[in-house]
Amino acid sequence: MTATQDRPADEASKEIGKDRRRKEDQRLITGRTRWTDNITLPGMLHLAMVRSPFAHATITSIDTEAAKASPNVVAVLSGKDFGEELGVNINAWPITPDQKTPAHSPMPADRVAFAGEIVAVVVARSAAEARDAAELVDVDYDEQPAVLGIKKALEDSVLAHPDLGTNKSALWVFDSNDAGTGGDVEAAIEEARTNGILLEREYRQQRLIPAFMEPRSVVVDPTGEQITMWSATQIPHILRFALAATTGVPESKIRVIAPDVGGGFGGKLQTTPEEWIAWAVARRLGRPVKYTETRSESLMSAHHGRDQVQTLTLAADKDGRVTGFKVHLDADLGAYVAIVGGGVPVLGAFMFNAIYKFPAYRFECQTVLTNSTWTDAYRGAGRPEATYAVERLMDELAAEVGVDPLEIRERNWITHEEFPFTTVAGLEYDSGNYEAATARAKESFGYDALRAEQKERRERGDRVQLGIGVSTFTEMCGLAPSRVLGSLDYGAGGWEHASVRMLATGKVEVVTGASAHGQGHETAFSQIVADRLGVPFEDVEVLHGDTQVAHKGLDTYGSRSLVVGGEALVKAADKVVEKARHLASHLLEASQDDLDFADGRFTVRGTDQGVALQELATATFTGHNYPEDMELSIDAEATYDPVNFNYPHGTHLCAMEVDTETGAVKMRKYTCCDDIGNIINPLIVAGQVHGGLVQGIAQALWEEAVHDEAGTLVSGSFVDYLLPTTADTISFDVLHTHEPSVCTTNTLGTKGVGEAGTIASTPAVVNAVVDAVRHLGVSDIQMPCTPERVWRAIHAGDGDAPTPADAMPHFDEGAPNQAPATGEGAAQ
Repeated sequence: MTATQDRPADEASKEIGKDRRRKEDQRLITGRTRWTDNITLPGMLHLAMVRSPFAHATITSIDTEAAKASPNVVAVLSGKDFGEELGVNINAWPITPDQKTPAHSPMPADRVAFAGEIVAVVVARSAAEARDAAELVDVDYDEQPAVLGIKKALEDSVLAHPDLGTNKSALWVFDSNDAGTGGDVEAAIEEARTNGILLEREYRQQRLIPAFMEPRSVVVDPTGEQITMWSATQIPHILRFALAATTGVPESKIRVIAPDVGGGFGGKLQTTPEEWIAWAVARRLGRPVKYTETRSESLMSAHHGRDQVQTLTLAADKDGRVTGFKVHLDADLGAYVAIVGGGVPVLGAFMFNAIYKFPAYRFECQTVLTNSTWTDAYRGAGRPEATYAVERLMDELAAEVGVDPLEIRERNWITHEEFPFTTVAGLEYDSGNYEAATARAKESFGYDALRAEQKERRERGDRVQLGIGVSTFTEMCGLAPSRVLGSLDYGAGGWEHASVRMLATGKVEVVTGASAHGQGHETAFSQIVADRLGVPFEDVEVLHGDTQVAHKGLDTYGSRSLVVGGEALVKAADKVVEKARHLASHLLEASQDDLDFADGRFTVRGTDQGVALQELATATFTGHNYPEDMELSIDAEATYDPVNFNYPHGTHLCAMEVDTETGAVKMRKYTCCDDIGNIINPLIVAGQVHGGLVQGIAQALWEEAVHDEAGTLVSGSFVDYLLPTTADTISFDVLHTHEPSVCTTNTLGTKGVGEAGTIASTPAVVNAVVDAVRHLGVSDIQMPCTPERVWRAIHAGDGDAPTPADAMPHFDEGAPNQAPATGEGAAQ
């Protein structure tokens, strides 16, 4: 990254590029913020949910009498007590016209489809009393056979929703030959079968839990002219629309506020049953209500991510140049089709070709329904899954050809001279320089020296072997443009809205439809507007997350805040300058064509006469002297809809040490060099990359949501669902290319960064672990790469029989995973 002090002198006063500490952090780290759970309203009641212990059952009866008799209980309500007022949870992305989409009531009256589904709600004067009374609700169930796991779902022998007649929700297909973007993949496969190299692999993307810091919480106040909902959500504007669309309440009568939100990672990109139930209870009782989930509820019933089986066929010539790539995904949606759940794996369809010039490509995605927690977006949403598959395969291809993994990538990647480049998946990559990012990462990593050390260890037969993992990636960021989303039957647009208000004192209010949950919007957006208007950084206030303050917006997900929301701010700020130019011309008695604007001041060219933008704001307030043809305001707003996605890219290199006797792995070094275009705030970027890396590494090594044979989540606490701490990771070497290939479709030249680390790191780590033991006959280890799985992979060839328990190192079979070891760089 370019440090502030290293910037040219003429840019030293500019805000863009500075390591500004986040404005938000003062209130966040001192406890002076306002989480949803901190909100208390007069007469507020509290909710507790009664949840099904069964994955699939019919509800035969619900006895609420004991709960109603509990102290300070106001009401106990089941699904039968509500009519249409309860609304429904929506699916906004039906990926095919014939998609099977089960009706999703927030509180079903007759049947549950996953363990954790809500069957009743208790309303009491305190949260503790509500939870105590919820234990007394007696529900009789008739347990039904449950379908769990993708392969069982595909059999259709047991149905998650019997009324649908199948577990198959939708089949979505893209074929480059049919689309005219490439050749015939089947012909390429047949050619490779006889005259080239054919790789056929199956990879598993395990089920993950977003595990955000702040559990979901919702407060609803129905007592005013509007119904106000506070929610720990990523999508206040979409939530408002969905409430209006499904409950019949006019949108103008609904106000949704997302206050400070403690993380999301896609896990709060949802319209949840708990929001709809709180809404319905508040309206029925005419009093404010609050619901905050427990951590175990969050892990069990907030949506999960990933959960795919990837069947892959890669064709190449004998030199390792890919001639065709065929992908078949089976994706588990869980019990319901979430708001964009069906579309998440489809997003990956455009990224399996990654940075490569594949001449033929076919992608198929079969989504299925099971009796497990519903799935939806999790950091990266389809892009990490695609990158994992292709980067694992590129390592396999390198091993087959007998060349270095970096060399096989170079033989196949798009060179920087070839941009803009239209891919076999039909996207136009506007810019990129994979050679530059790889060269810098390789140099900083000490790639050649580590390869030499690896060779020495193998020759010595060391117990601890060294593996080097490579991951090159690109991604489509900034979920937009609206026309493209419309062509994919997505239920919303991809635009973003912003306004810039010049206050009487010269201060600036910025209003954005992007809603932050930890990204640093208030800081980065202040830097952009400060530079654009030439006002002090401290004079800019950013407002967001309230549909009454920011009346238009499409919220935050898909690395869209800066590249879409930031560009809307640029356009609004530029309109402010142009409106102010008219007033400045009048006050300075000069032609607008003779005015220059720089550093927040209009000056008459060739003179020292001038007026500051902030002075013009005051002039519009007094209204004493202004042109007759001018509206007395220099405020402005803008809506920006991109013409293309943007495409950050990078090269990630990881060194892992593997103990061949115990299966334990330890991270030795991690270097990444990302090209994200122009950087607004290097400090924020570093935080985004570090956080993303840890989440991707955690998928590779630790995290997995596990259900037992009855459909109960057995990794339902942080004892069993393993999240790494700082003691389990190392210091990462985070770099960016010196001369970024800036995005050509926005004026800031920026690209997304929020998901980059997560997308690239998982295959880098797994490739490193496999590379360490490839000479022992290992070509794959299923994620997460626990010590047991690594050990079993090493010993899988010993007679192809299960290893006797007494010959294995000790593993705790009672836990789904092994806890990370402690100490720097320790990994499971």
